[in-house]
Amino acid sequence: MNNTIEEINELNLPKHLAIIMDGNGRWAKGKGKLRVFGHENGVKTVRSTVESCAKIGIKYLTLYTFSTENWNRPKLEVETLMRLLVSSLRKEVKTLNKNNICFNAIGNLDSLPQKAQKEIKEVIAKTSENTGMTLTLALSYGSREELVNAIKNISVKVKNNIISPENIDETIINTHLYTHNLPDVDLLIRTSGEHRISNFLLWQIAYAELYFIDVLWPDFKEHHLVGAIINYQNRERRFGKTSEQLN
Repeated sequence: MNNTIEEINELNLPKHLAIIMDGNGRWAKGKGKLRVFGHENGVKTVRSTVESCAKIGIKYLTLYTFSTENWNRPKLEVETLMRLLVSSLRKEVKTLNKNNICFNAIGNLDSLPQKAQKEIKEVIAKTSENTGMTLTLALSYGSREELVNAIKNISVKVKNNIISPENIDETIINTHLYTHNLPDVDLLIRTSGEHRISNFLLWQIAYAELYFIDVLWPDFKEHHLVGAIINYQNRERRFGKTSEQLN
């Protein structure tokens, strides 16, 4: 039986939901199509998932859209992904505003094509007044690169006596990450049956609940999302404490 939104406990929602959207290529291959076909259908799943999350009441949704490693894929596939990114952003502004969604992007954005950078800036500006959900796309993103950059920036500030080494703590590190304006991840979903983090938000998922589902991304539906959230709500999040302490 498929779960419905009505079954979700509104008082125990993950504040920050992150998704590794995996399986577009395998989905297309299974249908005898090019990988590009899978990415095009994956965009439809992004749209429906974003709208479902807004409807459920998720405050922060982060989608692993394009990793630093993805630049190593075939040239045609990379070009198609960039084209899809630009066209999708352009089309979705109206929907984002209708759903009161604020758009955000993290990663090495300077490495993206100029067209993509321009579109990202425009969508961020056009949705900046929205106060509902914050949708973040991780683009040309790698968590290790993010951490290396943070360490470099903090080191420069220590060298210039802006930060004292004794004062470096989690808060200081957080403020130097791409995600400085986002809370830690509560629930991380990965589709396609793979059980890997793939260099995604390594610092931010320190205490996240992990949910792996054997469904390829283009086939990921609202009832799968709801099932993941209900599974999350049935878990005991102890943060290092014992069950007795929580009770």
